[in-house]
Amino acid sequence: MFPVILARIRMPMIITGLLLAIGEFVHHVPLLSVAGVILFLAGFASMFLPAGSVERAPIPIASPVRGRWLAVNSPADKVPSHGLHAYGQTYAVDLVNWPDEDTEWKAVVRAPLMSRPETFPGFGRPIHAPAAGTVVAARDFWRDHLSRNSWPALVYSMAEGVVRELAGPGGVLGNHVILDLGDGVYAAFAHLKRGSVQVHKGERVEAGQLIGQCGNSGNSSEPHLHFQLMDNAHPSIAAGLPFAFEEILPDGTTRRSVPSKRQPLLSPAR
Repeated sequence: MFPVILARIRMPMIITGLLLAIGEFVHHVPLLSVAGVILFLAGFASMFLPAGSVERAPIPIASPVRGRWLAVNSPADKVPSHGLHAYGQTYAVDLVNWPDEDTEWKAVVRAPLMSRPETFPGFGRPIHAPAAGTVVAARDFWRDHLSRNSWPALVYSMAEGVVRELAGPGGVLGNHVILDLGDGVYAAFAHLKRGSVQVHKGERVEAGQLIGQCGNSGNSSEPHLHFQLMDNAHPSIAAGLPFAFEEILPDGTTRRSVPSKRQPLLSPAR
């Protein structure tokens, strides 16, 4: 219960703190500034608390991708997987399409400094609904920017990320779809390709239905799918939920797990 309460009040605390701190310059009331700073720091610190993780059995879910994808920033390695609880991403996983088993994927390259998203194998790959649900959000207007996977580009992306935060969750997620899977579980698919989203708010989708394509919109270093389950339709006040992909192994058996960093997700080819 505590992680859920933290998720609900975290962003209101940060925003209220900022407004109070700014209000001090308008109304010249020092206590407003002190209260604002305290609220802001408390909300910011809550993003990193170990107690911010929801403890429950992983929710079994089908893979939203087809083919060979590598896990990056996986909850199999650490929780929160992305270093913080903000936007319901406590148990989120990043999936990078990498079909070549003989070539090592590298998170950071020496050159080029930035590359067009079309040069990456994952760009434009289909993303499917892992379960039946109802679309509660669909955004499809953010541009697919150049990659940020060199050291200079990563430094640039950090500054860029601050600006994206000012735009709210949409600036971070880029083009995205959020599905209501029922029983208080919502699935988010982020960084989709502009113009590829195939669903609209209020639409009922079936398991396996095409919802969009992998892109490089929002706070993304290269084309990949950011996937997460959460307990609210609004990422800004959502708590992340653990899940396990149902993988089909080479021998035909099924395994439920989340691959660790740079391990392949053996998803079905259907």
